[in-house]
Amino acid sequence: MADRLTSPAAAYKEARRRSAYPQLTAFQAAAAFEFDPFQRQGCEALEDGHGVLVCAPTGAGKTVVGEFAVHLALAEGRKCFYTTPIKALSNQKYTELVARYDADSVGLLTGDVSINGNAQIVVMTTEVLRNMLYAGSSTVTDLGYVVMDEIHYLADRFRGAVWEEVILHLPEYVRVVGLSATVSNAEEFGDWLVTVRGDTTVVVDEHRPVPLWQHMMIGNRLFDLFADRADDLRGDDARHYRINPSLLRKAQEISRAYGPAALRGKNRKRGGYPRGPRYRPPSRVDVIDRLDRNGLLPAIVFIFSRAGCDAAVDQCCRAGLRLNGPDEVELAREIIDERTRDLPEGDLGVLGYWEWRDALERGIAAHHAGLLPAFKETVEELFVRGLVKVVFATETLALGINMPARTVVLERLVKYNGEAHVDLTPGEYTQLTGRAGRRGIDVEGHAVVLWQPDIDPKQVAGLASTRTYPLRSSFRPGYNMAVNLVAQVGAAQARELLEQSFAQFQADRSVVGLSRKIERNKEALEGYAEAVTGDFDELRDYVALRKRISDREKLLAKQNTASRRQETARSLEQLRKGDVIAVPSGRRAGIAVVVDPGLDPVAEPRPIVVTEDRWSGPLSASDFPAPVDKLGRIRLPKRVELRSPKTRRDIASHLRDSGIVAPGRRRKQRRDANSDPELVSLRKVLRSHPAHGLPDREANLRWVERYERLVAENRKLEEKVAATTHSLVRAFDRIRALLTERGYLAEDGETITDDGARLARIYSESDLLAAECVRHGLWRDLQPAELAAVVSTLVFEARRDSAGESRLPAGAVSEAWQRTAALWSELVDDERRHRLGRTREPDAGFAWPVYRWARGESLEKVLTTAEQNGQELSAGDFVRWCRQVIDMLEQLRDVLGKADPVGGAAGSAARSLRRGVVAAGSV
Repeated sequence: MADRLTSPAAAYKEARRRSAYPQLTAFQAAAAFEFDPFQRQGCEALEDGHGVLVCAPTGAGKTVVGEFAVHLALAEGRKCFYTTPIKALSNQKYTELVARYDADSVGLLTGDVSINGNAQIVVMTTEVLRNMLYAGSSTVTDLGYVVMDEIHYLADRFRGAVWEEVILHLPEYVRVVGLSATVSNAEEFGDWLVTVRGDTTVVVDEHRPVPLWQHMMIGNRLFDLFADRADDLRGDDARHYRINPSLLRKAQEISRAYGPAALRGKNRKRGGYPRGPRYRPPSRVDVIDRLDRNGLLPAIVFIFSRAGCDAAVDQCCRAGLRLNGPDEVELAREIIDERTRDLPEGDLGVLGYWEWRDALERGIAAHHAGLLPAFKETVEELFVRGLVKVVFATETLALGINMPARTVVLERLVKYNGEAHVDLTPGEYTQLTGRAGRRGIDVEGHAVVLWQPDIDPKQVAGLASTRTYPLRSSFRPGYNMAVNLVAQVGAAQARELLEQSFAQFQADRSVVGLSRKIERNKEALEGYAEAVTGDFDELRDYVALRKRISDREKLLAKQNTASRRQETARSLEQLRKGDVIAVPSGRRAGIAVVVDPGLDPVAEPRPIVVTEDRWSGPLSASDFPAPVDKLGRIRLPKRVELRSPKTRRDIASHLRDSGIVAPGRRRKQRRDANSDPELVSLRKVLRSHPAHGLPDREANLRWVERYERLVAENRKLEEKVAATTHSLVRAFDRIRALLTERGYLAEDGETITDDGARLARIYSESDLLAAECVRHGLWRDLQPAELAAVVSTLVFEARRDSAGESRLPAGAVSEAWQRTAALWSELVDDERRHRLGRTREPDAGFAWPVYRWARGESLEKVLTTAEQNGQELSAGDFVRWCRQVIDMLEQLRDVLGKADPVGGAAGSAARSLRRGVVAAGSV
């Protein structure tokens, strides 16, 4: 009855809302589902004329707000740019928008691909929009909306600055729609957007539309991670969920059954560990079979290794696993044929096409950065259409691509970050498991962690329940940014613009806390001063005098130690084979004979000795409190084999029989502090100081010493505040100084030169080095293939876990590379002098493959030769790096012009590289 009474009021309210938001009403009418409150809130803010920041979990549907911006632009006759962080996501969004609207209304610009760039709706990577803004492109005319998908990428330390550059440079009338994963400081980010963009509505939703169950698999048994239904862990409530006691008991039971050796992955026969079987987790085939029987497919299995992903697919295929029925196989074949029709038939063998295709027909695939783009996109489409049931993927799949699954499996909670194996963070765990649960398809999603001996259920519970993921700006001015800012707005306004960045906004907020602490410290200082009963200034002077005495005593002690070590080192240098010495202390105390003087032209000597108890090893100056005296000599064999126990036994016996004995322990030689004139003088002044004879001196001095410690702390805090405030502007000024020295800015640092204008159009991590190479004519006489090889050294960056040595074509390439490396070294010296970050060192690891490809050699020959040289270069990596080299070459062509020798060669080189698998389109 209550429902009937309130229904007219609710209906009236809904009718009012529809009339107030006609565009949203029309947009929602075309949707196949009812919008969530956060989606309506974001769309209503847009129709009200505000910018919007939407923070919601993966799969929650925040892109609805971005798509509504597209709808508004079309309705208003204005342009909308839909930006994404990666080309694959741009391609995916372009395909979706073309399907919804039409090909004439939608364009795509990714650097690799340019389709209908003047369309009313253009999907692009964020870098493309940044370059447009700096170039003053007419394409920006009539721009009404910019959607920044995955806007939290501005925290990326390599590319994050691009997002802030775009936000700061967009005209004021453009409304920004930021779509972000859930971050804990969304309000702070929204406050900054309000500061730099005007009215911005922040919409935060932490609720997952599809509940997520957390599990652990021990053996082939699946356990719930939590004892209670924990389908939406949020905020402080997450701490109250109890870990499943059955899971804890099972984990402890296995730990006891297998013992420490097995749990460490070892089966030791000695060393104190019990013998026993090694713990083996379930095979990947068993895991998939269990998921299939429980109705938990499709699944993404995250393996943090490319080789591991490929090996997993191979394992499943060799085990005869088939997850697709006949009709699904037939449909999969049609899609594969369509997606790969542009691949040269002669390259299919070296690409591993047939094995890859067989796995796809079975419903199994790998997904990682080393795959050919066409392969990756085929996998993505087949997975979305339910024709691939299991994907073994690296974490790159979690970066924006729309590939949700019913279940996500994590084999490990450790990944290699390029330098070391590190634990997953709560944010990474949430991003990976966030793929589980397809909206509109699944009632619930499932996250499964495979139990391993080094994985504690409590650790998994901590990752699953933590909800603190702050967004931190990575914005820093660079060379290209600096010349563009000076060219567009001048140095003074550029400095103001940098002050408006999110990085400086966060830095300034951090200063607020420091400033408050400084003020609290000042209040405490007043209290300390009031507690002193004597003459405060006299007591401070007395404390300062005592500190000078203490510092002098420490310095003398340090000098004594250093002097003693130098004397001891000199005495060690005099030792020769057969000399008998005394080891004064420690476990090796007693007499020893030198069997090798251990002389080193650079470091201190480390003589190798044998003691009378048969120990053998090196000694150093730190083993002796005073210079070493020779006690005598004994005869030793010409060749001493210390690895032989018999040799050590014979030498020790000979040493004992020699009759040489260790002298009594000598006291360490130290300079008498009383003989130091400065210290004697300071102590005399201290004794005659007015405060020296005060009856309550020590009680008062304790307050003064606290006062001085707090003064020192405040001084450090103030230095930190000074370093933080205007930090980006100071970095910008240092960059301007270097660019002025090198001729990219005029002497006043306020205008750009012709060289600066060229630098302004080079977008690369090594932008200044590329501009310098052009300016100095280092590449002027290179042929196209040779230029491609040398340019690759500024683009390519070898994976830190890859093997193999760099190889360069002899002749002109090798000479140009050496000149480029020498120029880089000079540039780094200048950067060090100006206290700037170092330009990345050129990497010749891709020069030989790209040189051969540019000369027209086959893909098989290029990849085979790379493998023979010990290089780990997959077909996907080869294509990706070729396309980046092409991008750099085309920038040089456009900057220099085709008439210029380098510009002409760059254009020819780019054309020679764009063939075969490199040219195969992705859209």
